[in-house]
Amino acid sequence: MKPFTTGCMRYDGENFTILDQTLLPHQETWLPCHTVNDLVVIIQRLAIRGAPAIGISASVLLGLLAKQGATQTALIEAADELRKARPTAVNLMNNIDQMKRAIIDGPLPDAVIAEAEKLLQEDIELCERMSTNGAALCQPGDKLLTHCNTGSLATAGLGTALGVISKAHQVHSNIFVWVDETRPLLQGGRLTAWECNNRHIPHKIICDNMAAMLMAKGDVSRIFVGSDRIAANGDFANKIGTYSLAVLAHYHKVPFYVVAPQTTVDPECASGDAIPIELRGEHEVKGVSGSFGECQWAPAQSEVFNPAFDVTPAKLVTGWVLDTGVFNQDDVKQPNWWLG
Repeated sequence: MKPFTTGCMRYDGENFTILDQTLLPHQETWLPCHTVNDLVVIIQRLAIRGAPAIGISASVLLGLLAKQGATQTALIEAADELRKARPTAVNLMNNIDQMKRAIIDGPLPDAVIAEAEKLLQEDIELCERMSTNGAALCQPGDKLLTHCNTGSLATAGLGTALGVISKAHQVHSNIFVWVDETRPLLQGGRLTAWECNNRHIPHKIICDNMAAMLMAKGDVSRIFVGSDRIAANGDFANKIGTYSLAVLAHYHKVPFYVVAPQTTVDPECASGDAIPIELRGEHEVKGVSGSFGECQWAPAQSEVFNPAFDVTPAKLVTGWVLDTGVFNQDDVKQPNWWLG
């Protein structure tokens, strides 16, 4: 594979490394990733996260394993193991399926390496098109709100929702961003704020439960969020708390947009009811840990319910911003609407 560098992954011709996002913003540590087990652990502890980035990381690893001489049988086994790493992010499944076709059709290793490089470049280009499409919806002076992290830490390119915000900042004047802290893992307060600082985007971090007050005061122009899976009817799964924002936006008549590549649409998933929701460990809710240390604030004997995602119904969405275009409520009632 050719060497490359993205916001969350690097390959220098010999070593594949991944930025440990659990340690940001205070510490930038790059983790070596040589084996399937390495990557599964990195994905499951959220050292890398974001549906597109997860899918690309798996594709790159398979390309590197092929380059190192792995057999077809070994590559298929590796692909199947990686596919199970996280259940909600459909990009991972899509990328693995494409990589498996390259593994089966051959020749090895060239076809597998070429497919991994193609998927990497494709994601960069998809991000650029999404960002341009979404930025066209913004106006000078807009006060935008976003949830979780959807920038170059979550993709191979500029990002999805944060890519839109970054592009809007480039082409419009006085763009301001409210950054939801995003409980329980603070991906907004830690990661989105870090990226906003790096891109010199004016912003303020807010607790998730402050968004309603800002909307009531008229201080939110529009909302952009990402997605880990979009159902065929437009329902979508995203980081827990997104549904709450959509309900609030609907009540306050604030435009609410979901931003994702068309590869995030799952044609086999008829509605949000069919999207699997990952449940995670209790430690994420009972306390916090990172480069700043560890703290547990909840009683040890208390039980926890910790879904990583929630599903927002299509009826609450103003528009779907994809690389193939911007789609409205009428559009998503059409077959294969996401293809443009």
